[in-house]
Amino acid sequence: MANHEQQIVIVGGGIAGITAAYYLQQEIKTNNLPYQVLLIEATNELGGKINTLHQDGFTIERGPDSFLARKKSASRLAINVGLEDELVTVSSGQSFILANGSLHKMPQGSFMGIPTRVKPFLFSSLFSVRGKLRAAGDFVLPKSEPKDDQSLGEFFRRRLGDEVVENLIEPLLSGIYAGDIDRLSLMSTFPNFYHLEQKYRSLVKGLNYTMPKSPSNKPKQGMFLTLKRGLQSLVEAVEDKLDEGTVIKGTAVSHIEKKDDYYDLLLDSGQVVKARTVIMAAPHFVTQKLFSQYDFMKSFKEMPATSVANVAMAFDESDIERDIEGTGFVISRNSDHRITACTWTHKKWPHTTPKGKALLRCYVGRPNDQEVVQLSDDEIEEIVLKDLNKTMNIKAKPQFKVVTRWENAMPQYTVGHKDRLAEIKGQMNSYLPGVFLAGSSFEGIGIPDCIDQGEEAVKLVLDYLKN
Repeated sequence: MANHEQQIVIVGGGIAGITAAYYLQQEIKTNNLPYQVLLIEATNELGGKINTLHQDGFTIERGPDSFLARKKSASRLAINVGLEDELVTVSSGQSFILANGSLHKMPQGSFMGIPTRVKPFLFSSLFSVRGKLRAAGDFVLPKSEPKDDQSLGEFFRRRLGDEVVENLIEPLLSGIYAGDIDRLSLMSTFPNFYHLEQKYRSLVKGLNYTMPKSPSNKPKQGMFLTLKRGLQSLVEAVEDKLDEGTVIKGTAVSHIEKKDDYYDLLLDSGQVVKARTVIMAAPHFVTQKLFSQYDFMKSFKEMPATSVANVAMAFDESDIERDIEGTGFVISRNSDHRITACTWTHKKWPHTTPKGKALLRCYVGRPNDQEVVQLSDDEIEEIVLKDLNKTMNIKAKPQFKVVTRWENAMPQYTVGHKDRLAEIKGQMNSYLPGVFLAGSSFEGIGIPDCIDQGEEAVKLVLDYLKN
């Protein structure tokens, strides 16, 4: 075991934690630094919510199925660990929104639900004439008074009106965060929209000014990337690059105690690990529990997290009588559906599904319908099929289903989150120097966001150890 003056310990083996471990070891080797890295993961597998199942020729993601291409850190990590040839761009295809009992095409030119082109929006069946006129108010309304924070719902309702929010923006944005947009923080989720309004007054004009324009002769690139063998192959490739002895699995940290210039980490095995610096890449409620002696961590105890479940179902293509040409749909919260979205995975990611087969993945667990996550697999299947058959005619039971529950796995960045996090970090600098945060509970829940936080933690650790 390394001397505590040389030991860097990472608590949590999700994508943020393994990113930090990988890039730390790269820096140590490149610069011949006298440090050792230890990653401690409570479960028996690395990757956190990234989990890929291979069954009967299908590739099934039980967690996220892709990452944003425009956020480069994820593809860069994949390339660094030798997976450049494995990257796959999403198949182009129409996506839909289910509202008022019908599927409506996603208006072309919308960015996260914000229209950037007027004509597709005007001709969309998704909105009434009244709703379209209200949304046009974005062109004439003054910018709002500067605010430290506000909810996503408050901000977008003011700019575009209730109808656009409930039928377009809410299904997209709340789907990402599995939360209520009337509670989610604008400045912790999409601060760019606030800054666009403050600079350009109109969101639509601001997006048109700032979004990169693709050359007309260049094929349109998909917004999302994944890996041929599933996202877990990224986790496995990173783990393979870590030095032997770097990772302890199946062992939880029970408590962390600050000593003079180092930290004692008590493991549930009874072992005590000493560290000069610690990266907390575990969920916020775990972080609070491990540092429960510090009152300033109380905000993490009070920070909510929602639960979600997804069910992947395999069919013969012929079992789906009403086939819809597209990649999937999200659902307005004003609908009578309990599912929140459905991905036609065999069309979005054709490489995941054998020829002649169909793979659907549906999601349940709205903020006001958390109990559905605890239902049995068969009950969830029944709910999903009932909802799907309101728009699709599926004449057979699935050949198999895979239900995955993620309990308290979706941290909620409620209004004020950014300020609360800044306050905690400030207190940590004073009372817990050398302890740094990374992961989905803090500054972004997507795969690239977590990788970014892992990379930033590496810089903070190395800067701290220089002093």
